[in-house]
Amino acid sequence: MTQTTAIVPAPAAPVNLDKGPVIFVVLALLLGALAIGDAISPRQALLFVIGGLLGLTLYHASFGFTGGWRRFVVERRGNAIRAQMLMIAAASVIFIPLLALGSANGQALVGAFAPVGMSVLVGAAMFGLGMQLGGGCGSGTLFTVGGGSSRMVVTLVFFILGAVIGTAHLPWWLAMPSLPEISLGKTLGVPGGVIVTLVALGAVAAATALVERRAHGGLEKATPSPRKGLSRLLQGPWPLVGAGLALAGLNIATLLTAGHPWSVTFGFGLWGAKVAQAVGVPVETWAFWNWPGPAKALGSSVLADVTSVMNFGIILGAALAAGLAGKFAPKVKVPFASFVAAAIGGVLMGYGARLSFGCNVGALFSGIASGSVHGWLWFASAFLGSLGGVALRPLFGLDGFKTK
Repeated sequence: MTQTTAIVPAPAAPVNLDKGPVIFVVLALLLGALAIGDAISPRQALLFVIGGLLGLTLYHASFGFTGGWRRFVVERRGNAIRAQMLMIAAASVIFIPLLALGSANGQALVGAFAPVGMSVLVGAAMFGLGMQLGGGCGSGTLFTVGGGSSRMVVTLVFFILGAVIGTAHLPWWLAMPSLPEISLGKTLGVPGGVIVTLVALGAVAAATALVERRAHGGLEKATPSPRKGLSRLLQGPWPLVGAGLALAGLNIATLLTAGHPWSVTFGFGLWGAKVAQAVGVPVETWAFWNWPGPAKALGSSVLADVTSVMNFGIILGAALAAGLAGKFAPKVKVPFASFVAAAIGGVLMGYGARLSFGCNVGALFSGIASGSVHGWLWFASAFLGSLGGVALRPLFGLDGFKTK
């Protein structure tokens, strides 16, 4: 009689935590939340924590728009885009009804709405091109910086510069031809707005699946993770679908806590404006910084700005995830051509985000989930710009998909 032996997967190799970074980041998150809660409000501290959870999720799933779009263009693999569409769909079924109510638990709710015009069309195309050269979108830049990428620090610095320049020019762009804000929830009613949004998102997902099947004969299967349970939860990698649903839930939590959806890039412009002001640039005389919201932010502590506080949380959350995964290893060397691409990409993203009222998060994710038509224009224009960025990457030695 022949004895058979079951073949079992090899156990995951043990992960050595980066103990120093993990301890430092945990303390920074705890002390940061306490300090923000004391200086501003418990609500602001909660938003800081939500930011940390966003950063952890983004890092463990490598959930970035840039690499996913590039992979679809070059390899005809669309699993990342389908996860993005699922994420937006999950948020939209909650966002659109909540925004129609106008408030929840005494908190006024405002969606990510913006005019549908030339500024969005041009700005989103610039952003799409820039993110392929810079190596990350708005959220992608933050979580890769948190993970220790020196190149993405370059992108972030120039992103901030571009955002400040964008605030100087935005009034001129807003004078260009434009339609007003268009809300699908208001125009079609809540059921109609939700249905149209879900059908459109489903159509995008179906199109990527069709392209992938024609190119490869089938859809790519997820690689099984050697880690299970708590080990995978803490150390990753997380599945894209699960991470997308987690991000949708955290964006809903942001809406209910802050009164508006998750956004990223306003914080960059604010940081740059405060630095410019500190060295004598009179940004407070610019039209943008005299509008009520920006004027209040410029005149207050950066910790009072929701977007800034959440951005700080994202960086720290990603750093924590990198430390837990044993991958926190900052790389100092950045080749010159790559540096130039990061600088150009950063400026284009910062400027483009300001013109188009946000990035992949504030305009695409939160915009479409809110039922705003400008989010769809942003998506189409940014994707076209991304095609140009993919074509230009080899000029800077940027082939491959390691950056997100």
